[in-house]
Amino acid sequence: MDKKLITGLILAGGRGSRMGNVDKGLQPFRGKPMAQHAIERLIPQVGSVMVNANRNLEAWLELAAPVWQDETPGFAGPLAGLEAGLRHCVTPWLLAVPCDSPFLPLDLAARLAAAAEEADADLAFAVTQEPGMRPQPHPVFCLVKASRLPVLSRYLAEGERRMDGWYKDLKAVEVPFEDADAFRNINTLDELQGLDNTLPPSLAQVVSCLSGYDPDALPVRDAQRIIREFVQPVRAIEKVALRSALGRVLAADVISPINVPAHDNSAMDGFALRGADLRSDGPLSLRVIGTAFAGNPSGLVPAAGECVRIMTGGVMPEGCDSVVPQEFVTQEGDSILLPAGVIRAGDNRRFAGEDLKAGSAALAAGRVVRPPDLGMLASLGIPEVAVQRRLRVAFFSTGDELRSVGEPLGEGCVYDSNRYTIYGMLQRLGCDIIDMGVVRDDPQALEDALRSACENADAIITSGGVSVGAADYTKQIMAKLGDVTFWKIGMRPGRPLAFGRVNSNGRSAFLFGLPGNPVAVMVSFYFFAREALLRMMGAEAPLPLLRARSSGAIRKKPGRTEYQRGILARGEDGQPEVRITGSQGSGILRSMSEANCMVVLHDEQGNVAAGDMVDVLVFEGLM
Repeated sequence: MDKKLITGLILAGGRGSRMGNVDKGLQPFRGKPMAQHAIERLIPQVGSVMVNANRNLEAWLELAAPVWQDETPGFAGPLAGLEAGLRHCVTPWLLAVPCDSPFLPLDLAARLAAAAEEADADLAFAVTQEPGMRPQPHPVFCLVKASRLPVLSRYLAEGERRMDGWYKDLKAVEVPFEDADAFRNINTLDELQGLDNTLPPSLAQVVSCLSGYDPDALPVRDAQRIIREFVQPVRAIEKVALRSALGRVLAADVISPINVPAHDNSAMDGFALRGADLRSDGPLSLRVIGTAFAGNPSGLVPAAGECVRIMTGGVMPEGCDSVVPQEFVTQEGDSILLPAGVIRAGDNRRFAGEDLKAGSAALAAGRVVRPPDLGMLASLGIPEVAVQRRLRVAFFSTGDELRSVGEPLGEGCVYDSNRYTIYGMLQRLGCDIIDMGVVRDDPQALEDALRSACENADAIITSGGVSVGAADYTKQIMAKLGDVTFWKIGMRPGRPLAFGRVNSNGRSAFLFGLPGNPVAVMVSFYFFAREALLRMMGAEAPLPLLRARSSGAIRKKPGRTEYQRGILARGEDGQPEVRITGSQGSGILRSMSEANCMVVLHDEQGNVAAGDMVDVLVFEGLM
C-alpha cells in the first residue's frame, strides 16, 4: 500500500488524569516532548500526520498540524479521538497511535497495511505475545478504513467506550509483532521519571559516587548499593486473568471500583435498632417488625420503639445505627427486652467502605501478588490486572571439568550442580528461564554464549570463571561486550563476583558472574542477584533478617561479612535459637541442604559468644 493513502493520527486527547492532570504527550522525555518521539517515528510511514488533542492546542500545533479536538462530549477516551481523526481524514486509511508510546515500530504501517490488504479487512491492529503467555492485543495501534466512521459514531452514541468493542461487526485482522517493548506506553510521571530523560548511567558514573571504592576489597553493602543504582526496571506490561496474577508484580495501583463493604451492615447476628432508643436508666422493650438476611436487603424501616432481627452481613435498615447481639436480649413473642447499658449507640455496625473505599488504592504497584491478594481482587469484582512482564533470565555454567546429569563422569570431572540450584532459585522468583547448559573454557564459546543470552534475555547469570585463577579471556570478552567490572568482595563464602551490562546486536542484558563453588553461588545469588532481579521486575522485596540467639560460639574476624549455614529452632525458653551446621566450606553443598537459615555476621562484627543475638535469614519461601 502506498503510504500516501494513509494519514497518521496521534491520540493525545482525554483528561490526563493518570499523569497528574498534565498533558502527558507534552512532557519532556529524553530531551524533547514525549509525543515528538512518536511523531518522528510515524512521519516516515504515512503521507501526513495530524493530532487529536483537547487542550494546549498551541503547543500541539508546534509539533504537528492539523490538531482536531473531540467531537463526542465527555472525554470519551481514545475512541473519541479516533472518531475525530476519521471525520477529518482525507485518505482511504487512518493509522492511529497513542502519544505516550515513544518506541512504536518503524514498520508499523507497512505490516498493518499488508495484513489488511491480504485479508481485505476493514481494520488491522497489533498483537504481541510473550513466551508462555496469551496474546496481548493493542487495538489503539490500529489501521482503519476512513469509510468505517459511521460504525464508530453509532457505537459512541450508544454510550459505549471500549476500544476493543467498536469493531465487532467489522472484518478485523490481528497482526503479530515480536517486540512487546515497542508498544510500551507511559501512563504516569513515575514511569516517565523511571525511564529517565537521559541514557542509563555507566558503572563508572555509579561508582564515582562511592568514596574509597576499591574493586579488590569491596564491602558487601557497597557492592549491593552499586548494583541497586545501576540496574533498571524492565517496563513492559501485560494484563492477565486474576488466577494468573499469583506471584506476579503489579504494574499499576489497583483502584477499588466499589466500597467494601458496599453498604452499612451488621457485624453479628442480633437486632438492628435506633441508637436514640437506647436507655441507661432501665431495660428497653422493642417490637420486632421483621428480619434482614445477608445478601437480601429487607426494605424495612423501623419506627421509634421498633427493631429488625438481622443476620451477620445483613444491610442495616434505614434509620438504624446499632446492633445488639442476640445473646444480650430476651425475646417474648414479637418483642425483645434489652437490659440497660449492654451496648452503646453505633455498636456492632460496619460502615460502607470501612474496609476499602471506592476510588482508593486496594493494592500498590510493585507488590508481588499473594493468595490473599487474589481474594481481595475477587471481592472487588476485578477479573484481570496489569502486571510487569515476566523477567527473562538466561544462565549457564563454565568449565571443562563440568558434566551434565546423565553424562558419564570422567576422571577429574564433576557433575554440574550449580545450574540446578540456580534454576530452583530463579523458579522461586517467577522468572522465565533459559538454561544454556555448560559452556566450555574457550573464548569463542563464551562469547557466543554471552551474545545468545544477551539477545534473548533481560539478565544473565553465570557460575564459575570469575575467580583469580580464571582465564584472562573471561574479563576480555565481557569487557568487549559491555560495561562489566570484576570485584573481590569482603565476604565469605563467595569473594569473586562479576557484574555489569553486556550488549549484542542492539540488545542488552545485566550480567551477574557468580563464583563456581556451590555454596558461594547460593550466597552470592541471594545477597546480590536476587534483589537486582526483583528490581528489574518492578518489585521491592528486600530480604527480611530476624534476630535469634546463638546457641554456641562462632569465630569471626571483623572486616568482612560472613554467611554461616545454620539451623533455627525454639530454645528451651521458647525463644528463637540458632546453631551453625558444622564445617562451613564453600564447596560443602550438603551443609546448605541441611540448613534452614543463614547466620549473617556483618563487616564490623567479631567473635560471637554463646547467647549473643545474631541476624538470621530464614530459607522458608526462598528455597
